[in-house]
This record gives sequence, structure tokens and C-alpha cells, in this order.
Amino acid sequence: MARPPDFMLCLREALAASWDKRTAYLEVERMGNPALGQCYPTSRAVQHYYPETEIIKGKVWTGTTLDVHFWNGLRIGDDWYHIDLSWQQFPAGSVIQEFAIVERRELNDSESTMQRCALLLKRVDDYLNARSHGA
Repeated sequence: MARPPDFMLCLREALAASWDKRTAYLEVERMGNPALGQCYPTSRAVQHYYPETEIIKGKVWTGTTLDVHFWNGLRIGDDWYHIDLSWQQFPAGSVIQEFAIVERRELNDSESTMQRCALLLKRVDDYLNARSHGA
């Protein structure tokens, strides 16, 4: 389904408005960093709205730690375009060390992960619906 040109910006806004500790990995939260721990449910939400994307799992060097991170990729021809709507959780200067496409059949989510993803998706849907109806 074709999306309006500004839909990705609306989706990013909806995601940021929908994050909290209940959607974060291990309910992690840090003042001033609402994207912390939100990467996996965010990548699943992006894939819901853009099913042609794949989920990518990688490692990010922050300058002090090597963190696991998830984002989306869109393949067009031989090129991959990376879509990361939770990158802001990392400090400036962070670098991706390695990454791989996660095969859809390998997405064996735990019950708690499925609940976090479902909660985020419902909040995003509600936000987008309210926005489209002028609420």
C-alpha cells in the first residue's frame, strides 16, 4: 500500500510519542533518552507499516560499550537503505560495528517481547488515527 510522502515523519513522531518503560527492553528508562531500549519494538512497528522492510540486528560501539541494536532495512536492487527511528538513543559518535538481516522465520519473540511490540503498535495506531482525524 502506497503511503503519503510525509508518512515516515508522522510514524517517527507517533513512535516517539508512544515510547515509555512498558515498551522498552527490560523497562529501561533514562531521563532525556526516551528511545533507550525501544529499538526492537520500533523496528517491528516500522515493518508493520512498511512490510517490504527487513529487520536488521547489529552491534553499536558507543565509545564505552558494545550494544545490540535493531533497525530496518529496505532493499532496492542491490542496495540497502537503512531506516533507524531509534538511533537517537546512542551518544554522538557511536558507530555500527557489524550487522546482519534477521530472517523473518528467526524472529522467535518471547511473550513479553510480543506484548511490548503489540502495545507500541496499538499506541502508534491510536496516535496516527487521532492525527488523521484532526484530534
